[in-house]
Amino acid sequence: MRSLVWTKDAGAEYAEVDFTEGLAATGTAVGADPVPYRVEYSLRTTPGFVTESLVVRTSGAGWWRSLDLRRDDAGKWTCPTEGAGDLDGPPPGCADDLDGALDCDLGLSPLTNSMPVLRHGLLNGGGRVALIMAWVRVPHLQVIRHPQWYTHLDQGSVRYESAGFAADLSYDADGLVIDYPGLARAVR
Repeated sequence: MRSLVWTKDAGAEYAEVDFTEGLAATGTAVGADPVPYRVEYSLRTTPGFVTESLVVRTSGAGWWRSLDLRRDDAGKWTCPTEGAGDLDGPPPGCADDLDGALDCDLGLSPLTNSMPVLRHGLLNGGGRVALIMAWVRVPHLQVIRHPQWYTHLDQGSVRYESAGFAADLSYDADGLVIDYPGLARAVR
């Protein structure tokens, strides 16, 4: 079991991570954009680092939302939601068909950048890998189909790309992000 804290420009995140059978994690984050919010999540993957479930709850002044995102053995995603109060923006839940996605990507969380990197061994070599992600917009909890690319750069460094955005991420020996320029940095 490991625990990490990441600082962010407009918030922070704490996660407890266990690598006993794949990746299992619980975490809490706070943020300020587009409104002040709190996120609590629980993530579980298979031993091969494919997402099994991501349970998320977000809340802010006068509203809350929850999402129970799950991927079954056949690759089918479900995402029931609950919520109350007003939050401007898209409604929670699956907005797109998620066929072909193996991973979830919790918006603004460096933790979920670990699964594809670990599954494809990108910390130690390899080329560019194209992926479809089930991207979870925070704090709204809308889930969309999101193409992403990961490319091995050198030992412990991987380039992340999506929709005109790119960042060179640094990972520790366990495959956890320690530096995500423009998003988060692990506190040591």
